[in-house]
Amino acid sequence: MDISLQHPADQLVMIMDRIYRRGMTTTSGGNLSIRDDSGIVWITPAGIDKGTLTRGDIIRVNPDGTTVGAHKPSSELPFHLAVYQARPDLHAVLHAHPNALVAFSIVRKLPSLALFPSVGRTCKGVRLAPYDLPGSKKLGDKIAAEFAEGTDIVLLENHGVVIGGESLFRAFMTFETLESSARLETIARRMGKVRELEPAQLALAETRHHLVMAEIEFNMHTTEELAARRDMVTLIQRSYTQGLFNATNGTYSVKLSDGSMLITPYNKDRAYVQVEDIVRVKDGMKERGKTPSRAVLLHERIYQKHPGITAILVAHPLHLMAFAITDAVFDPRTIPESYILLREIAKLPFESIYRDVDAIADAISERTPAVLVENDSIITTGESLLKAFDRLEVAEATATSLYLSQSVGKVVHIGKSDIEELHEAFNLR
Repeated sequence: MDISLQHPADQLVMIMDRIYRRGMTTTSGGNLSIRDDSGIVWITPAGIDKGTLTRGDIIRVNPDGTTVGAHKPSSELPFHLAVYQARPDLHAVLHAHPNALVAFSIVRKLPSLALFPSVGRTCKGVRLAPYDLPGSKKLGDKIAAEFAEGTDIVLLENHGVVIGGESLFRAFMTFETLESSARLETIARRMGKVRELEPAQLALAETRHHLVMAEIEFNMHTTEELAARRDMVTLIQRSYTQGLFNATNGTYSVKLSDGSMLITPYNKDRAYVQVEDIVRVKDGMKERGKTPSRAVLLHERIYQKHPGITAILVAHPLHLMAFAITDAVFDPRTIPESYILLREIAKLPFESIYRDVDAIADAISERTPAVLVENDSIITTGESLLKAFDRLEVAEATATSLYLSQSVGKVVHIGKSDIEELHEAFNLR
């Protein structure tokens, strides 16, 4: 879905609804604006429930400062205008008070941008603006001064965050990525020493294979393919709703009986992905006019080495990723369901996913149906899409339980004899 073709008022309603539904603002908190090509600023109103916002609630601010609308504009309008004045290249400003970024703002520290490649790629830099009275010109001047230095992200002391973008979706993508990373950092710091990526490691992630693949025209679409596209879209959207990945990260693929595969597209909003967005790949060639996920080579290699696998998921769920960015050990011997579905999860170095996909493919087996990659992702596999998805859900649920148990007591894992009993009862190899 290309929301840039929607009216600014509709874009504001859509993105505010996503922010509110994902718990990243409150009924009265936060505001969004868009500056259109004619210089008109469209902004969310003051004092209106963010959960029931409609296009009729959006305020138009003309270049001469006059306003048109049923309500007063947000009290933070002054800093929106100040940011646009400081940065003519920006066309959207997002301000909110999400929990994790507020946690950083009230201790007056900046979150790391080097926990995952996607964070460094999406969030180019963050600065801290001194506190001042909300809605005041002084606060607007302080925020605009930071934007004038070239950053697109400003954390406000004891307040929240302001993000600018070339479009509202770009600002939202940056916001969602940064809040997710900040939240992860707060969890991981309670589990052990957080491992950040070095610049050379971040550079490894700038792969181009998915961009330069040869193209192929598919003139026929079997019912097998159509059903797989439908099922993928259903679970991709569910994964986004459940927070298993964010708007532009996370890859699902399904192998078809002719040896081709379907895979999620590159840089498409996971919340609104449609069947026509899914990319078919065969013999190293991509469906004409489409770009597959960066992880396409990894998926191809796993399918080549494991004929029994028909679905692969790569995701970044919150609590599992806390294990990925620390030395904490993820041991699924917690409850029978976790062990039966996950067995032994391998943990591989970050570089392997970009330099040695064979190592990842070789690590996968019946005993190791899922792999955790340091500072990157969880990879789950299955003989069906639903099985791979079930493994992903159970892995994140298990990681969450392990994290929560820290405040209760020492974890007691299922013992060796009980594990042997599970093997016999459920025919585990």
